[in-house]
Amino acid sequence: MATTDPGTKSVPLSITEDEAAVYDRQIRLWGLEAQQRMRNATILMVRLKGVATEAIKNIVLAGIGKLIVVDSDDVAEQDLGAGFFFRDEDVGKKRVDAAKARIESLNPLVAVETLSDPSVLEDNGFETLLAGVDMVCVTDVDRTTLIRLNDTCRRLGKPFYSGGTYGLLGYIFCDLLQHEYIAPDRSAQKDASKNVKNTAAYVPLRTALQHRWTGMTRRQTKEVNPAIPFSVLALWEYQATHSGALPDDPMAAQELEEIANKLIGEAGVNKQVLPNIPRELIETLATTAAHELSPVCAVVGGLLAQDILKALAAREPPIANFFTFDGNLGGGTVVRMGMP
Repeated sequence: MATTDPGTKSVPLSITEDEAAVYDRQIRLWGLEAQQRMRNATILMVRLKGVATEAIKNIVLAGIGKLIVVDSDDVAEQDLGAGFFFRDEDVGKKRVDAAKARIESLNPLVAVETLSDPSVLEDNGFETLLAGVDMVCVTDVDRTTLIRLNDTCRRLGKPFYSGGTYGLLGYIFCDLLQHEYIAPDRSAQKDASKNVKNTAAYVPLRTALQHRWTGMTRRQTKEVNPAIPFSVLALWEYQATHSGALPDDPMAAQELEEIANKLIGEAGVNKQVLPNIPRELIETLATTAAHELSPVCAVVGGLLAQDILKALAAREPPIANFFTFDGNLGGGTVVRMGMP
């Protein structure tokens, strides 16, 4: 027996007895079809740092079909804080080699493949890799790499997520192409239980970065805490002019501040809400952005995994489309950047 849901191909409803036992609670929550879609999905995760570690844990436990992890770097001592797949004796080994068995132990029902050759992310290699995956998630890389990988994913029709942390700040961006999902009908009467089909048209990162804030009211602008999105965007611009390196010196604060204020002005942000980037925030970023903080990685990685699963299940609206987390306040907001 097979059925079709919005934005998804026909999927069989049968699962094994082992899967039914392991995922019983999730099936009761999401439904059999949603679990089957997750079970059929192959997810590509690029770069294995703190955010990816948390996201991988959650999507593997939830029961995706296959996980492919690409990372060419070795385990460094600083990875031991937020990277709970690593141990002291792993320092110097390839990250993916050190983590593979521990990822597999989370859920033997999920196939895990690891790749340490960086060429698989280049041009033809990346296109070939994408042919066998259903969704891509890129974490903790620079803006130029994000745009390049996102553009390729969009051209080949692959939904794309990215995320990362910068000290106390974190972000998630998603480009789900034309995403169809089912959500409860909020306008229905209380006694009526009804779902409706919705469609969200996403945009690539290069389009989102051109977003202007002039259409937002003062209240709307204030609600999304614009200093945090523009801090992330300023860090990306800083990386672009420093060979991909993040600031790690108080002396970088002046340059970061100038970049952020320039971006705020160009985007037309309501000056009554954010006339300039807060100096204290910039000074903190200048010394902490290059470092991972485990609690921030846990929050951002957990939300990233939750949204990936939501998108796969085609239940409830995913992030649309730029989420930022402020660890100073312990809260996050979503900005609709460039989306119609």
